[in-house]
Amino acid sequence: LDIEVDFSLPTERVIRSLDQIIEWRGKPRSIRCDNGPEYISNKLAVWAENQGIKLVFIQPGNPQQNAYVERYNRTVRYDWLAQYLFDTLEDVQNYATRWLWHYNNERPNMGLGGITPQQKLAMAA
Repeated sequence: LDIEVDFSLPTERVIRSLDQIIEWRGKPRSIRCDNGPEYISNKLAVWAENQGIKLVFIQPGNPQQNAYVERYNRTVRYDWLAQYLFDTLEDVQNYATRWLWHYNNERPNMGLGGITPQQKLAMAA
């Protein structure tokens, strides 16, 4: 739903991104998280509680508990991130934004029966 690019992502940036996604797509009941510092912070816990969203943490050292995101991260790495040399973070963010559009709107997803995520979303509406 979003790709934020930087050398590190403080909790405030994660919250801002989540707020934008919620405005666009609606509020989830829960968010599955790894145990990175941006996710275990008190600020995110307070934000989630205020939003009525449950934070569900994977067990440390068990990325398979978040297999969907791990698979997506692998796709990002192999499809484009490891394929290019970027000059600036802005270049990476611009490429990420274009790729995310392609991923959601143009690229058939075999896990969805050969349709795009946007088509799947439209079918669910």
